[in-house]
Amino acid sequence: MPNHPVQMTYKEAIDWLYGTQQFGIKLGLEQPRRLLRELRAYPSAEVKVIHVAGTNGKGSTCAMIDAIARSCGLCSGLFTSPHLINFRERIRVNGAEISEEKTAQYLTEIRELVASWEHHPTFFELTLALGMMHFKQQGCEVIALETGMGGRLDATTAVPADVAVITPVAMDHSQWLGETLAEIATEKAGIMVAGQAVLSSAQTPEARDVLKKHANDIGSPIRFITDPYTESEISLKGPHQLYNASLAIAAAEHAQLPVNTKIISDALASVNWPGRFERCSASSLPSEIILDAAHNAQAAEALTKTWQEQYPHCKATMIFGAVEGKNTELVISILSRIAAHIHLTPIDSPRSLSSDELAHSIHADIPHTIHANIVDAIDSACHQASNSPVLICGSIFLIGHVKAMLSQESARPSSQ
Repeated sequence: MPNHPVQMTYKEAIDWLYGTQQFGIKLGLEQPRRLLRELRAYPSAEVKVIHVAGTNGKGSTCAMIDAIARSCGLCSGLFTSPHLINFRERIRVNGAEISEEKTAQYLTEIRELVASWEHHPTFFELTLALGMMHFKQQGCEVIALETGMGGRLDATTAVPADVAVITPVAMDHSQWLGETLAEIATEKAGIMVAGQAVLSSAQTPEARDVLKKHANDIGSPIRFITDPYTESEISLKGPHQLYNASLAIAAAEHAQLPVNTKIISDALASVNWPGRFERCSASSLPSEIILDAAHNAQAAEALTKTWQEQYPHCKATMIFGAVEGKNTELVISILSRIAAHIHLTPIDSPRSLSSDELAHSIHADIPHTIHANIVDAIDSACHQASNSPVLICGSIFLIGHVKAMLSQESARPSSQ
């Protein structure tokens, strides 16, 4: 009789998965394709896969697509990254996170499979395989799939998509994706599937030209969605979310989901996507906290417009932290337009910039205070803001740490 592997506990499974971060980030499709093939985790032809790439707005757009699919009465899988507090946030079916039991079960099977492989899959490749196994077992009829980074060689591109969606393309992850907007757009264009529909947000001329050429080269019809959604109120705040909504609706229509006006309005009124102008409160804090994961120039512009829309007569008491590899000076310069005072803090991440390093990126005329840690920064900012809201931004890892503090959970951050 065959020997069945002893199933890991959830803690053992997650510890094993996090241990694979030693293999780093390896862009390429050979390993994820092999994983999906040998695990028999590829979706069937009847499943509608909507693949979303871009620099900003990927997660929000995926969340809206997922909400629309669920509003249609379909079983919907949602794969996103990174998580804020809990790893299981990355993999959801009909809004519910994958259970600890299923995570342990599938990772035990995956560990047994890859134990003898010459080249070990990465953390992200394994996470994708876990998600696709869960979606198949749960009978998902629609899958909204967010790229991890880039597109052309991102592990998610191993999953054949019915519709490719590209949100606004901007400068980010340049060490991996390229030093120019055209190079980055080329990587994002790599999610397109020959002959299948491509939908894009409005883009800069440079990015638009790249996307159009690639779509034409592979025979894929491409449509640019340039008008905001205005038919009803949506739950996510900010002008940019109205454009994300239009993109999500177009994706649902191209995937031939049975949508109508009421289904769309109900979905967009209820969609929830944490860390995007998210209002939080805690009994121990005198001020309302607003969390936003904006960490590059384009996202900072969107956050600035959202703040001005929501608080037209009030500047923000801001807490800012960032990781290395970002254009922090430009991001702070943009955000300073809405900041009365900026409190600088390090982040619980090995890639964190220190408060002193952040201070070198800030103009001397901008009022700011250096803090040793996020707890001190929150205490000081809330005291200064009195009853006004405090805005925390600059990094998704910072947002995850604060959410964990507010919910009194223990966050397990991820670099991937």
